Amino acid sequence: MVAICSGIQSYYSSIAAAADIYRSVSSACACAPTRGSLLRRSISNSKVMASDHASQGLPSGMDPSMLDEYASQSKLLQEFFKIPSIGKAWIFNSKNENTSRAMVSIGQSDLLANKKRNFLLNSHISKSTSKSVSFQWSPFPIEMNGVSAVVPSPSGEKLLLVRNAEDDSPTKFEIWGPCQLENEIHIAQSIHGSLYTDGWFEGISWNQEETFIAYVAEEPPQPKPEFNGSGYRKEASSQKDCKSWKGQGDWEDDWGETYSKKRIPALFAANISSGEVRAVNGITRSLSVGQVIWAPSSSYSLVFVAWSDDNGFQETPRKLGIKYCYNRPCALYAAPDPFKEDADKQSTDSNQGDTTAIVKLTAELSSAFFPRFSPDGKYLVFISAKSSVDSGAHNGTNSMHKIDWPADGKIEGSFSVNDVVPIIASPQLGCFPGIYCSGLLRFPWLSDGRTMILSSYWGSKEAILSVNVASGEVLRVSPQDSDYSWNVLALDNNNILAVSSSLVTPPQIYYGFEASQIDKSCHWDWQGIPSPFPKLSDKVSSLLVNHKFSVLKIPISNASDKLPDGAKLPFEAIFVSCKDSASSPTIVVLHGGPHSVYPSSYSKSLAFLHAQGYNLLVVNYRGSLGFGEEALQSLPGNIGSQDVNDVLTALEFVIKKGLVDASRVAVVGGSHGGFLTTHLIGQAPETFVAAAARNPVCNLSLMVGTTDIPEWCFLEIYGKEGKSCFTESPSADMLTQFYQKSPISHISKVKTPTLFLLGAKDLRVPVSNGLQYARTLKERKVETKTIVFPEDMHGLDKPRSDYESFLNIGVWFKKYTSK
Repeated sequence: MVAICSGIQSYYSSIAAAADIYRSVSSACACAPTRGSLLRRSISNSKVMASDHASQGLPSGMDPSMLDEYASQSKLLQEFFKIPSIGKAWIFNSKNENTSRAMVSIGQSDLLANKKRNFLLNSHISKSTSKSVSFQWSPFPIEMNGVSAVVPSPSGEKLLLVRNAEDDSPTKFEIWGPCQLENEIHIAQSIHGSLYTDGWFEGISWNQEETFIAYVAEEPPQPKPEFNGSGYRKEASSQKDCKSWKGQGDWEDDWGETYSKKRIPALFAANISSGEVRAVNGITRSLSVGQVIWAPSSSYSLVFVAWSDDNGFQETPRKLGIKYCYNRPCALYAAPDPFKEDADKQSTDSNQGDTTAIVKLTAELSSAFFPRFSPDGKYLVFISAKSSVDSGAHNGTNSMHKIDWPADGKIEGSFSVNDVVPIIASPQLGCFPGIYCSGLLRFPWLSDGRTMILSSYWGSKEAILSVNVASGEVLRVSPQDSDYSWNVLALDNNNILAVSSSLVTPPQIYYGFEASQIDKSCHWDWQGIPSPFPKLSDKVSSLLVNHKFSVLKIPISNASDKLPDGAKLPFEAIFVSCKDSASSPTIVVLHGGPHSVYPSSYSKSLAFLHAQGYNLLVVNYRGSLGFGEEALQSLPGNIGSQDVNDVLTALEFVIKKGLVDASRVAVVGGSHGGFLTTHLIGQAPETFVAAAARNPVCNLSLMVGTTDIPEWCFLEIYGKEGKSCFTESPSADMLTQFYQKSPISHISKVKTPTLFLLGAKDLRVPVSNGLQYARTLKERKVETKTIVFPEDMHGLDKPRSDYESFLNIGVWFKKYTSK
């Protein structure tokens, strides 16, 4: 594998050098205690003049007492950042049923370039009759430099590489055959902007004949007013003119966080031979499209998802943030293939009738996405988040549905939508909790054409499920006796390529053999595949081997009779323990959302923390995904109380069992996890010795007027009534309620030293939220440290931001949890 660039090490080498300088200065001052103590005191209070910083070699804001810690932890964190991650995978069958080919995408952080490098790694798969398989990996990966998307054709004989536009350059499609570049299509920005490749609006689909590609891209720029020395220029020109300039025109909403530079996702199709590109007509600009697929041959050849702009107060046109938000109403639509219109128009007058009308397929359902046709074309199967749309919660328990697709392809009247898997309200102990699906394979079908394979949350784990879309039967395919998380990567006929990991075990590839013909209990045989990646360094391996993890069931204490049964069930926490856990410090880890979950899968950031001798308590409080809809819906209206109590209950649970040292507990969380972090240090001020908050929600009365999801504030504060009372101009009483439910209302009690990590371009929880809280803590003489990343957003997921965030978290916690 290509090693990560090492240039970033020079910066942290300077830190180590600064540590040496500081030690030499301290030694020189030892003979003069007064002068030495004054010097150290002035440094710790951050009041040294700029010239003193230069002479000491200390970076701004650096705690000189922790310089050695910065140097050692920075080297350790780089070891974890070097470990590659596994992305998508594709398997292509051959004429010989005992062989096939695999292609796996690999990601690796490049700190020097501050981006993620992507590679493709190929393998030849050989299968024997004795239920064993052999992978022969290619010796080196191929870097996909500048490639935005990789999309193999259905047969695997062609490969589409998308290179999105930068500045004034065109978008480029590269069509590759087995040994050569077959065609390159350049698409000017006057036709459309960059393709959407984010996994939500993304829709890049080959037709079955592999002659056309349908996709979603930013619509071409709208005309803007033009001015010159005489004023407004009525007849605008597309040519650049030094004597005129473009005005701004009307401002348009975007879809919030991560979409600030995009406005309208639109639908297009390209002929891969001629290079001609056509827009799909008949779609109004009030609809944003995504997830397009080709239908079986018919007069309506494209099926796609579309979201309406009407999300504002009283359904006024207002785009609300869509990233991580499944509660935006959406529906499936069908549209004619724009290239097929040529043949239709040859037999009819092109001026008569509308041949580009689109058809809404799911008119009676508030949510429909991830459409997939069954192999025989009889069913159109899709996922729905109607529980989220109807309740207002940003995520919830999904359901699965299907439409009987007409054999002749003619779409007349409305379709009947049939349930496949319903919403599970209150699961039985250990039983299927419902579907929690963040994506589907492009081809998720076993050879019977009725069984779909997908990944879903199951409590605090990720599991692989099989769903029979004819009978609705759901079975757990991944091992049931393991707390590891499992994700499907690709299908090889009736076999599965998957990845498994845990919080203490990096990802491992597995190959699953279907054994249901022998054992009707749906047992699958899983064979580990030798990793193509380099072995972990001895240092990392030695640190990880001393840790174990388990999933704990935490009983609800004093459950209210008003709660539904599903909300009275135990919630879960994942406990990662050191060899001597009872005498080691502990970090409580909290996920955001709040309707999300922290699964047991590997995380380099958490591995970095527990590798330094920490226990981790990862709490999936009620309201998390994977535990049924009643438990999830019990949280809206009760944030800041129910979720806070669940975290404290989980902590008390492990303390009473003698698993942790109650005097050395820190807490970290981001977004709503930051909301809980700052609530906890205010409501339980004696409990935590240190805290770290990443883009935390600290003041809802401030957030409601600045966030891309203002309705979230209403829903989580008022519960089910919040959806109907959402307004862009909350009353004084509402703002008071928001403030009282916020962590800032408890700030007078906070004593805990707190680190803030903030993204300056965060649209979800704008940077002002964290800054206000941090400044107030400073005003109250509570020790704080604040780092703002100028170019990062809510997730703080740029490689350097991620790296520096957890480096500072590690050093901050070490400072306050060490004895």
